This record gives sequence, structure tokens and C-alpha cells, in this order.
Amino acid sequence: MAKVSYMTVGSNKLEEAKAFYDALLGSIGMKGMYEHPSGGRLYRGKDGGLFGVLGPHDGNPACVGNGTMGGFDCESREEVDAFHAKAIALGGRCEGAPGERMPGVYFAYFRDLDGNKLCGYKFG
Repeated sequence: MAKVSYMTVGSNKLEEAKAFYDALLGSIGMKGMYEHPSGGRLYRGKDGGLFGVLGPHDGNPACVGNGTMGGFDCESREEVDAFHAKAIALGGRCEGAPGERMPGVYFAYFRDLDGNKLCGYKFG
């Protein structure tokens, strides 16, 4: 299964974001584990990786970081393809279709409902 060590993204539409991530992260075996005081949610993978969709701590609106991106290490190219397709089916926006970026390096990029950029990838 895909894994992530620890990452959070901000959202201004937390209920929609939680529905998006419940379905997307559920497809790679991550489950909601904690309802955050900001109204967001933390997810945990079988490998112990953590992902959070949160309201910003400072109380200001969430915004997308220019150049910020998080990645999910997938077990196969097929898992990368499926993860990307799931994100798009849930309303995410394609930022780079699945494909080999250099020999043996396979990536797929998308943005979530708030515009946060994420990717699935497989080396080898």
C-alpha cells in the first residue's frame, strides 16, 4: 500500500475536504483516527504514516503554498494510476497524468479541492 510519513494540508472547506480525504485515503488503507479541534481530521496508515487536513492554527484562511507538494509512496505503477484516478473522480484537478518522468521514476500529480498539490509515485 502507499505510505506517507507525516503531512498536513489546510482547508477552508473542512467538511468537503474530509469527505474527499476519507474516500481518497481510504483507497490506500488510511483511516481517520482523530477529530482535530480545528474541525479537521488526522488519518493514519497501516505503516504508521500520518496525514491531516486541518484548519490553520493561526485562525487565518488556509492558502496553498507555492511550490509545496506532498507525495505518497506507492507499491506499484498501477497503484499510482488508481490513486490519481480516485483523486480526479472525487473532484481533484489533474496536474500531471501518470507517467515515467525519467527512467524508472513514475509520478502522477493532482490538486485537492482546496488546490493543495499532491502526488503518487513509484521508483523502480
